[in-house]
Amino acid sequence: MAELNAEYERVRQQHASRKVTPLVSLAAARAHKTPVDWAAYAPPRPAFLGRRVLRNVDLAELAACIDWGPFFQTWDLAGPFPAILRDEVVGAEAVRVYSDGRRLLQRLIEGRWLQASGVFALLPANTVDDDTIEVYADESREQVLLRWSPLRLQTERPVVDGVKRPNRCLADFVAPRGVRPDYLGLFAVTAGLGVEKKERQFLADHDDYSAIMLKALADRLAEAFAERLHQRVRTEFWGYAADEALSNEDLVAEKYRGIRPAPGYPACPDHRVKRAMFEVLKAGEIGMGLTESLAMTPAASVSGFYLAHPEATYFNVGRIGEDQVADWARRMGLEEAEARRGLAGVV
Repeated sequence: MAELNAEYERVRQQHASRKVTPLVSLAAARAHKTPVDWAAYAPPRPAFLGRRVLRNVDLAELAACIDWGPFFQTWDLAGPFPAILRDEVVGAEAVRVYSDGRRLLQRLIEGRWLQASGVFALLPANTVDDDTIEVYADESREQVLLRWSPLRLQTERPVVDGVKRPNRCLADFVAPRGVRPDYLGLFAVTAGLGVEKKERQFLADHDDYSAIMLKALADRLAEAFAERLHQRVRTEFWGYAADEALSNEDLVAEKYRGIRPAPGYPACPDHRVKRAMFEVLKAGEIGMGLTESLAMTPAASVSGFYLAHPEATYFNVGRIGEDQVADWARRMGLEEAEARRGLAGVV
C-alpha cells in the first residue's frame, strides 16, 4: 500500500506539472482552418449514390487484409509486427500466440463460425455553419439526413519550416455549401455475428484461451473488413482512386488517399453521431446496434465516415475551450451540461 500510495503521488505531481499547450479562441482557430482551394478542386462524384448492404462476406478475403499488430496487445505483448516475433524478450511467446491464432483463424473460416456483414452509403454532403457537415438524401440537397458537427483543434499551433500548422477540423475537408457540391461516405461493418455462440461452447469446455483468441480474431476480422471495404470504395464504389495498387502492408500503413475517421477516435471524439449514422445506414438490418452508452454490438464492429479529399488527414483534437463547448452545444441542440458530459474527454 505504501508503494502504491507513493506511485499515485508521483503520478499526481507529474500530471500537475505537465506543460499545457495554450488554447486560442474558437474564432481564431476557425480563421486558421486547413487551407483548401475549393475553386481549384472538384470533388469526385461517386459511381453511385445511396446505400448498399454486403452480407456474408468471404472471411478468407477479409483474413488477407488483417493487420496483426494490435492482435498481440490482447496478450499484453508490445512491439511492432512482424519484428515482435524476433524480439529477444517476448518473441517466443509472440510466435506461440501468433501460431495459435493462425490455426484458429483457419478453423473458423472453414467451419464458418462467424458471419461478416456490412452496410455503407455514399451521399451528397456539404459544410455549413463553419464546422457542421450536412449529409443529404439526394443531389437536390433539400432533405438533410444527418448533421455531423466535428470538433476543431483549438490549441496554439506550432510553426514548422516557417509555416504555422492549421487548426484542423474534419469539416475542413468537405466543400462549403454554395461553393462546390461534395460527397461523404458512411459505413458500419461487423465480423462478430455468431461469436457469442461459439464463445459459449469454448467456455463450456473450460477453454478460456480459445474463447479469448476467438474474440481477438473477430476484432481483427472486423478491422480487416473496414480496410477492405474502404479499398473497394476508393477503387470501385466511389472510384476516386480507381488505379490504386497497394499491398496489404501499404494499406496498414495508410498509404492511400482519403481517410475513414471513426466516432470516439482523436479526430472526432464525440460518439453521439453514431445514433444518426446507424439510422441512415439502417444498421439494424445486418444485426448491428448501439448500447445505451453508444458501444457497438456485436463488439467486433467498426463504423465511421469516408472523406475523399486528398489533403484529408487524421489528427488529435485534444483539449478545447469553453467557447467551443458552448458553440458545439448550440449546433447539436444540447444543453451545455449535457454537451459537457458528451465531451468529457476533451473539456
